[in-house]
Amino acid sequence: MNEDSYTTTVTIDRPPLEVFHAINDVRGWWSEEVEGDTDQVGAEYSYRGHDDADTVEHRSRIRVEELVPGERVVWRVLDNYMSFIDDQSEWKGTEIRFELTPSGGGTELRFTHVGLVPSYECFDVCKDAWGLYIRESLPAFVTTGRGTPIRPSESPAQVGS
Repeated sequence: MNEDSYTTTVTIDRPPLEVFHAINDVRGWWSEEVEGDTDQVGAEYSYRGHDDADTVEHRSRIRVEELVPGERVVWRVLDNYMSFIDDQSEWKGTEIRFELTPSGGGTELRFTHVGLVPSYECFDVCKDAWGLYIRESLPAFVTTGRGTPIRPSESPAQVGS
């Protein structure tokens, strides 16, 4: 792994298998605007994120590369678009890894976005967003059943389309 890649670690008060299943329920903690299967190796899904005003948009196509129950989830970003950066290749080909280790009755989750490096234009925004989803939304989803994923846009341009 690239040592410059974004990594964060959080401990969640649930067993690794429970955390594993929650990670694979992407709509519960990252974005409700996900289309496709997120819990089968080889499956591809589309992700959409946006701000409340719909002026910032992020879309990705992601393939599930590896699923080891209670231990690891690995995704590969196949395609990506972010409205707020110039270089649209920054996420393409990167790997998103969730590594789970039992820890004192709970789980230590080590999240790494391999290839998301500080020199990238999106690094600070992406680091902050991953911090929110990995350190807050996912643990809340695992422990309470309620994360804080991105909700579908209700902007006038999309209503009725």
